[in-house]
Amino acid sequence: MADSLELLTRQASLAPQSINTSERSVEVIWSTGAPVRRRDMAGQYTERLSLAPEAVDLSRLYGASVLDAHRQSAVRDVLGSVISANVDGERGTATIKFSARPEVEPIWQDVRAGILRHVSVGYSVERWAETIDNGARVLTAVRWTPHEISLVPTPADPGAHIRMETNMTDKQSNAPTGNDASIRDGNLAIDNTVQTRTNIVASQGDVQTRAAVNAEIRSIGRIAGLDQTWIDSQIDTGADSDKARRAAFDALARRSAPTIRTEQVQVNLGESQDDPALRARQMGEALYARINPRHKLSEPARRYAYATPVDMAKDLLSLRGEVTSRLSPASLVTRALHTTSDFPIILGDTVGRVLRDSYQAAPSGIRQLGRQTSARDFRSINKVMLGEAPLLEKLNEHGEIKAGTMAEARESYKVETWARKIGVTRQVLVNDDLGAFSDLARRMGQAAAETEARILVALLESNSGNGPKLSNNKTLFHADHGNKAGTGAEISDVTLSAARLALRTQKGIEDRTIRVTPKYLLVPPALETDAERWLASVSPAKASDVNPFSGSLSLIVEPRLTSAARWYITADPGEIDGLEYAYLSGSEGPQVESKSGWDVDGVEIRVILDFGAGFIDHRGWFANAGA
Repeated sequence: MADSLELLTRQASLAPQSINTSERSVEVIWSTGAPVRRRDMAGQYTERLSLAPEAVDLSRLYGASVLDAHRQSAVRDVLGSVISANVDGERGTATIKFSARPEVEPIWQDVRAGILRHVSVGYSVERWAETIDNGARVLTAVRWTPHEISLVPTPADPGAHIRMETNMTDKQSNAPTGNDASIRDGNLAIDNTVQTRTNIVASQGDVQTRAAVNAEIRSIGRIAGLDQTWIDSQIDTGADSDKARRAAFDALARRSAPTIRTEQVQVNLGESQDDPALRARQMGEALYARINPRHKLSEPARRYAYATPVDMAKDLLSLRGEVTSRLSPASLVTRALHTTSDFPIILGDTVGRVLRDSYQAAPSGIRQLGRQTSARDFRSINKVMLGEAPLLEKLNEHGEIKAGTMAEARESYKVETWARKIGVTRQVLVNDDLGAFSDLARRMGQAAAETEARILVALLESNSGNGPKLSNNKTLFHADHGNKAGTGAEISDVTLSAARLALRTQKGIEDRTIRVTPKYLLVPPALETDAERWLASVSPAKASDVNPFSGSLSLIVEPRLTSAARWYITADPGEIDGLEYAYLSGSEGPQVESKSGWDVDGVEIRVILDFGAGFIDHRGWFANAGA
């Protein structure tokens, strides 16, 4: 962003051009390719925009919105739309049309009066070319796309302005005529200097003669390259010179402009390169890449690849027009924390990325045995289980098909909120201590995973190890459910066979045998070695030495289990209902919020986990108390 001194010295005179009050349209120069001083992590550089026709993709600008100072949060920010746009190698021009909404009328009047005259373009850059000019870096956008045009108080490009003089239709007949009003398409210009207005306008109250008007229409048609049919149609309909010029402009636009795509009518706006929120996201990604070198930076974030938090604070303050040249590193961080919300967002985004990495990498244990779902709100989640479908019956001689019914059972649980607040001090930010910063985020990610695992284990081991009570007022593991060993015993062929048989012979809601396939053996760390021995694959010398459980069960070790002896056999959660856990919809896993801190001299970061779990059915789990 150019500093204030540069902006004051780069002024441009306005070229008088046309405003059409009847059409509520005006021609603007949205870029002259003027150099703009900016700063990235490598220091200051000069940004240039190539205005070669092959460098600029105008497809998004046709039909694009005209905005109020690049704001795009609501429809009220749209002041009008772009009717046509062009680049000719030296400047970008466009015709914009203002809305007739009542709230836009004062802005339109200020444009007409010459009070509002500065414009700025919002664009994205697909490809840069870097050069050195007198020892200074120059970044030239050699492939870029303008997205919108905005009315602004002060433009980065001093030559970007509205052409202010009104059309002939809006003048008194004795007013002076304007020069340089033009109709543009590609490199074509219909120059009003060739128009013979001095031969058309007489004294006040005089009108244009038909012959003079017809001569001017023929001149317009020849300059615009329009055929004789067009000229004859204008003369035959009695068009005056102003109407003929508008018709010529429309004919040129239809002939040269690409087809406007249907998506252009959507309010789907690009991001300005000066948007602080966009810069904040790029900075957050770059800071994360310094912590995690395996992360591949996106192209826009590369400019901040080596930035420290102090560098980022300075850049954000400069973007908002604050003078930072005499501020110390500590003052830069303090002011960034308290005068802009972007700086805490950067740190929160970085913490969130590191936290989620650690959360996803944490050992899952018991979490593998549950099925994940989502909840719309914090009310109880009611799960209805349908019984077995009725068996088919042989038709009687009358061909009557009897109706069948399905029994059902219902279990419920709900999502609850778990949260913690941590602080990143101002000293850590000033010192660029990314080690402490990332370590804090990593530990919080591990803590979130630990919280989930403890919730699941506590649920499994509730009621003295018998599990939670279900809707039938019996615990998960109960003799009536046929999923609990009568006597605790160690893992062996006998006890594993009994557990497998218990699951294979489970009865459904309608007391019919259902298909339950044992898949996992869940043990505490104290039984891990024994479990591996009984599940090991060996090459026996005789049939009696064959291990029947080799390859039939997968071992899951859960270190948070409090009993060193109890073990479990479970089915695949994708096959039959059992353990289920849920996150609030749209908030899967831990969520991070950040703000400038009052309780801590720095940034406060909240980690919030909306999580709940419950057992939906007992038929996929078997427990043995062990010995």
